[in-house]
Order: sequence, then C-alpha cells, then structure tokens
Amino acid sequence: MPLIKFIFITILVLWLLRLLIRLILPMLFNNLASKMQQQATGQQQQQRRSKPEGSISIDYMPPKPDQGKTDKLGDFVDYEEVK
Repeated sequence: MPLIKFIFITILVLWLLRLLIRLILPMLFNNLASKMQQQATGQQQQQRRSKPEGSISIDYMPPKPDQGKTDKLGDFVDYEEVK
C-alpha cells in the first residue's frame, strides 16, 4: 500500500509541475523578450542622439609603420629551380 501511495503522489506532483511549467514559462519568456526589446530600442535611440547626421566616426586607426626602420623580413635571394 505505501508503494501505491508513493507512486500516486509522485505522478500527481509531476503532473502539477508540468501544468505549472506550461503556464509560467511562456509568461517568463514573454517578459524577458519584452525587456530585451526595450533595451535594444533604448540603445538605438541613444545611438541616434549621440551622433549628428552626416558625421563620420572612426573607431580604429591602424598604427603607421616607421619609415626609418629597415626591413625585418631579410634579403630577397633569386633562385633557379633545378630539375
């Protein structure tokens, strides 16, 4: 008898968890998606305000090579292929 009672309670608990998950998870995902959408919209508006239209911004400038230094690769040697 205790085994049947345990199995019945386990099935009941699992069924309730399944029901709660089906009800709660979609609400959580909708809430999370709306928050992410609001953040993305806020970032877009902030980027639009920060730069006036037509301005150019450069994020990365590569370093200029030094003109006075010698070539670090070495000398070029001509060769002929011998067959």
